[in-house]
Amino acid sequence: MFRHSMRTLLVSLCALTAASQAATAVVLAVPADQARTTSTPARALRTQTLSDLTTAMKGEAYAYASYSLFAVQADGRTWSSGGKLAINKAGQAVGALFRSTAQTELNEHLREAAALAGAVGTNAANLRQSINGESYEHQVMYRGFAEQARKDGDLKAADLFTEIAADEGRHRNAYRTALTVLTTGRGTIPAPPMAKTVPVPAGLPKVKAARTKANLDTAMHGEALANAKYLLYAAHARQTGNAALARLFEGTAGVELHEHFAGEAVLAGLVRTTKTNLRTAITGERGEVTTVYPGFAKRATAVGDSAAARYFRNTAADEATHAAAFQQALNQLR
Repeated sequence: MFRHSMRTLLVSLCALTAASQAATAVVLAVPADQARTTSTPARALRTQTLSDLTTAMKGEAYAYASYSLFAVQADGRTWSSGGKLAINKAGQAVGALFRSTAQTELNEHLREAAALAGAVGTNAANLRQSINGESYEHQVMYRGFAEQARKDGDLKAADLFTEIAADEGRHRNAYRTALTVLTTGRGTIPAPPMAKTVPVPAGLPKVKAARTKANLDTAMHGEALANAKYLLYAAHARQTGNAALARLFEGTAGVELHEHFAGEAVLAGLVRTTKTNLRTAITGERGEVTTVYPGFAKRATAVGDSAAARYFRNTAADEATHAAAFQQALNQLR
């Protein structure tokens, strides 16, 4: 994983699936998952260990989302006016490296941290968590960000924050309806939203105020984490026989990544040249190897959370491999 700014540790799971169904699905009975979860820790972890695992999940989710965008840029892909991709094969080796590393961050590192932290609960518990998060973003976070951006003269950011706030309100309402269906056994799970993919070309930031840049950074981390969590929740819903709920989580995850994260990335100037993106990735990976994960492992060991400590050490070793691979790719471009 890597850091996007010095203001925050990498914060805030995305598969490139944005499942969308045109029709709603009828739920005839409450799924029988009320007494079990997909990922339950073997014993209660210390508060600091749980906090460190959450930070790790946020970082891995953000790395996945960012590396996925870096891969598209490295491939030499360009977007036509009709929204189609034209592929230049010259940079595909670097693109493949970013893409495979992104998959490791999501499907290995993040999922293992989530399992250790017991991040996935019953379908009802997952919906309640989602409702709380969407409510905060709809009512507080994005409205506040929009007001600040407007005061600072960053009108494009203000408009985007306002648009996303409205989206999050719709997500909250859909999750509320799904929870009612789940708990009463009556009604239908709402159809999933359809993501409208936002292209993210390489470029400089489109905003000027430091506060707007900081808010974009916070927002992108949040969208990346929401995307990842919803994919985990979708997997649990499908495992417990609720395909309609799984589709709702998957569709919403796609919006969080392909619309919200991508739109914010454009304004933030997240994607630059391939060389710059590689340097950014190298710096972040090395920071995780030398500072972040060793610190987490030391704290977990001190309080007896041995499984978490082992995870932190193993992940640090993986990140060292990633840093070396990115450095080799950069050397070959010089």
